[in-house]
Amino acid sequence: MPSYLLQDQLDAITARTRALVQPERLALSETATAELFASGIEGRVLPVGASAPSFALDDASTGRPVSSADLLALGPLVVKFFRGRWDPYCVTELERWRDLHPRLRQKHVLFVAISPQTRRQNDFAVQQHGLPFPVLSDPGSVLAAGFGLAHTIPPRDRRYYQSILVNIPFANSGLSYDTAPDSAWRLPLPGLFLLQPDRTLAFSKAFADSRVRPEPEDLLALL
Repeated sequence: MPSYLLQDQLDAITARTRALVQPERLALSETATAELFASGIEGRVLPVGASAPSFALDDASTGRPVSSADLLALGPLVVKFFRGRWDPYCVTELERWRDLHPRLRQKHVLFVAISPQTRRQNDFAVQQHGLPFPVLSDPGSVLAAGFGLAHTIPPRDRRYYQSILVNIPFANSGLSYDTAPDSAWRLPLPGLFLLQPDRTLAFSKAFADSRVRPEPEDLLALL
């Protein structure tokens, strides 16, 4: 099982990006991150001790709804929100949880990953990265909003994603840049939560800077 830090892997992605991407594009990304942090969104994330929203969302592999009530009837549940398969940080984090999944199952803990992507896009992620856990679709980041994670990318920052050929509206709704409503530009902070069977949060962490993620071992230490 991995013994290295997830953040070390993510920092390596950041270093490669800074070496390859034009300074003016990097500046746009840095400004967007700073503005999201300044919005106070981290302070709105559901804290430890709060009651998590219940949900029933479609699974990428089966198309059938997966219910939080059914999962929690079997024991604790880890819920991982991610932005999309287009994000290398998200993919790296999901692959880490893929590798750690046997440890969760040994402790009778279930895991689900949730994104605003269409079922088709989520299924691509499952197949390409060998994900052994349910990957669920949260259209418009409605559930993410209930956890305090949702935000809408403003028009200026949408042009940045267009410039790097990341089509978030297509991933989230199958629509083009020009025809997509604001809901297709809505994303979650990549948050990580541990729900007890009564839906009480035992772990809650999310960062406005999408290059920084909760360390899996911090959650695993609670199990």
